Amino acid sequence: MDLFYMLFPVSGVKTYIFIPPLVALVVSFFTSMGGVSGAFLLLPFQMSFLNFTSPSVSSTNFLYNIVAIPSGVYRYIKEGRMAWPLTTVVIAGTLPGVFIGYYLRVLYLPDPRAFKLFVGSVLLYIGVRLLYEASGKAAAGKSKMKALEEKFKQRSAELRASQNSRVASGLPPEAVVRTLSFSMKKVTYEFWGETFSYSTPSMFMLAFFVGIIGGTYGIGGGAIIAPFCVAVFHLPVYTVAGAALMGTFLTSIAGVAFYSIIPAKNGIATSPDWLLGFLFGIGGFVGMYLGARMQKFVPQRLIKLMLGALIVYVSARYITQFFR
Repeated sequence: MDLFYMLFPVSGVKTYIFIPPLVALVVSFFTSMGGVSGAFLLLPFQMSFLNFTSPSVSSTNFLYNIVAIPSGVYRYIKEGRMAWPLTTVVIAGTLPGVFIGYYLRVLYLPDPRAFKLFVGSVLLYIGVRLLYEASGKAAAGKSKMKALEEKFKQRSAELRASQNSRVASGLPPEAVVRTLSFSMKKVTYEFWGETFSYSTPSMFMLAFFVGIIGGTYGIGGGAIIAPFCVAVFHLPVYTVAGAALMGTFLTSIAGVAFYSIIPAKNGIATSPDWLLGFLFGIGGFVGMYLGARMQKFVPQRLIKLMLGALIVYVSARYITQFFR
């Protein structure tokens, strides 16, 4: 086994070479179902288990996104579940935010202890929001979402019955995203017979602030954008997931560029560990493809509960560590 044990010189990480892709595969398989790349969980893994705590860990996380996300995006595009207007607004807002986030990370959060508190706070919001949305109280009164979920359950049951419990090939042709209008004020689209809309300026401002947080953290923003779109804008996760992943992919490219090119003060290491990030990315590439393919067979409530519980657990550990 020592043959596969190696040192990553940029980060100083010592681990078995198969650990990064294996962890990334498992994490991304589940998180991609909710439109999240999994980078928000891989960063705690790198910090807590691999002892990689310098600002370079943020850029390495961005590199993971670049390698891993295309497979998931491909599945959403192929199946017609990519909401392009939403993707455009998310990218336009997060790109400048990532630039600001880089400076916040390097100038104000280079200390691992303070950065863990920041990470824990971000994760706590994400996790609590997801758990709330999965509760019965939050679901009350959302007729469109309940109707969509009922269609999902009915169609899934029909597919399982018709194919003798084998994995179904997909949702019906009408379960695709169709843009009805796209303007500077409002975006409206149709999905599976239901109409959804949101304010373009509101979504842009959300993406901008999320970009700042994502640029500091190293996640691109999808982990916050996706649950926020579901919780506040009441958009179905089936249509948000692809847009969130695409936005994360493009902003991660910008993030790697900022961390690699812009010089940091006091010689702080900011460039990514290219080999480590690539290994994480390979596992994420496979996991996201499989997760995006299986998402349409998993109820939204289960996705939210699964991600929310895991995120709250990780956030609680990081916040309590700061006060010890």
